[in-house]
Amino acid sequence: MADRYVGFAATGPGRFLTRRLGLPQPVALRRWSAEQPSLDGELLHLTAGKSALEGPGGLAEVLGGAGLTVGVDSERPVAVVLDATGVTGVDTLAEVHAALHPVVRSVADSGRVIVLGAPLDPADHHQAAAQQALEGFTRSLGKEIGRGRTVTLLRLADAGAAESTLRFLLSPKSAYVSGQVIEIGGGAEVTAPADWALPLAGRTALVTGAARGIGEAVAATLARDGARVLCLDVPGAAAELDAVAGRLGGTALALDITSPDAGARILEALPSDGLDILVHNAGITRDRRLANMAAQRWSSVLDVNLASVLRTTDALLAAGGLRTGGRIVATASIAGIAGNAGQTNYAASKAGVAGLVRALAPRAASGHGVTVNAVAPGFIETKMTAAVPLFIREAGRRMNSLGQGGLPADVAETTAWLAHPASGAVNGQVVRVCGQSLLGA
Repeated sequence: MADRYVGFAATGPGRFLTRRLGLPQPVALRRWSAEQPSLDGELLHLTAGKSALEGPGGLAEVLGGAGLTVGVDSERPVAVVLDATGVTGVDTLAEVHAALHPVVRSVADSGRVIVLGAPLDPADHHQAAAQQALEGFTRSLGKEIGRGRTVTLLRLADAGAAESTLRFLLSPKSAYVSGQVIEIGGGAEVTAPADWALPLAGRTALVTGAARGIGEAVAATLARDGARVLCLDVPGAAAELDAVAGRLGGTALALDITSPDAGARILEALPSDGLDILVHNAGITRDRRLANMAAQRWSSVLDVNLASVLRTTDALLAAGGLRTGGRIVATASIAGIAGNAGQTNYAASKAGVAGLVRALAPRAASGHGVTVNAVAPGFIETKMTAAVPLFIREAGRRMNSLGQGGLPADVAETTAWLAHPASGAVNGQVVRVCGQSLLGA
């Protein structure tokens, strides 16, 4: 269902009324397309404090390969990257203000502001305090900057390990990711692809819940990036699943993911060289307030959304079904972060996914060379949300810093970034794809 409010807010009368009434003023977001694969404009590179990312293979070199012209005095930048890795105390925090205060209004619509911070030093509480302050700063700037612009904080010690992340954030693919704090480091090997336009060439991906909605978009995006896609969904969706797999040149696997032998059947269906990318997208809702929720509604949601993820992951890792350099991406939800009335079962399952990611990530990286991350969608425009009552749907759309709902493609692009061979240093992260929802953190 089209979001007519976004179009109305872009008209003269719409701008006047929304401004006078204090209503959200969303702008149409610039998303990736084959015709316009990159942002148009210059990148402004600024520094606060003494950078920790200088030298050969450092930040300047990485930014130079991101597809934007890098400058230091652009009047209308499409992106601003502030290197704040050298911020070590309250005095150097003043340099963050000094760097961004003069330029923040000039950032182009649907532009990007990326703040680079250093890992918190537990032995230096002044440095840790100053670097943690950057989190409150970026989250707050994301809520006030407007005009479809996004703001993100990256914590990193090595610019080269962040190349895939910077390329993602400095592109239209990250249109609905804002207000996030992403840590780079402590993962698996980082492998630059032979072709950045086809980073998944030669890789095999399995996507559960692939017959429709977000799962279909994820499968299509991974295939676009060169992956061979195995599309899995329940037998009842076999016709839709076959159509999706056929369109993508992939393989359909009609299977109930909650079946006790699901892991074994998936292993049988994999090519002889194994699997590179496992995307846990299958999920259901059975909403009721707890006082009215039957036990079957609880157990069915926990079984599909969490238990099947645990069983399948364990089976594939134990059998060596995921190759070294593999990626596991699970689907969490902002409901698991902020909670949601009528969804104690769903929120429990999605919070459980986040717990799985954080606990398994370091062990999977050290023991298998595999990273484990999650995407946490907010309000995404799908057939399911189109059926939500009007006023609840409108609240879901507007309750974020971008003032609109996301698209399945937004979740898919974020998943593809986490699945990227050069994203090996991104591990144990739960990244919200929610336009910086005003609920949760």
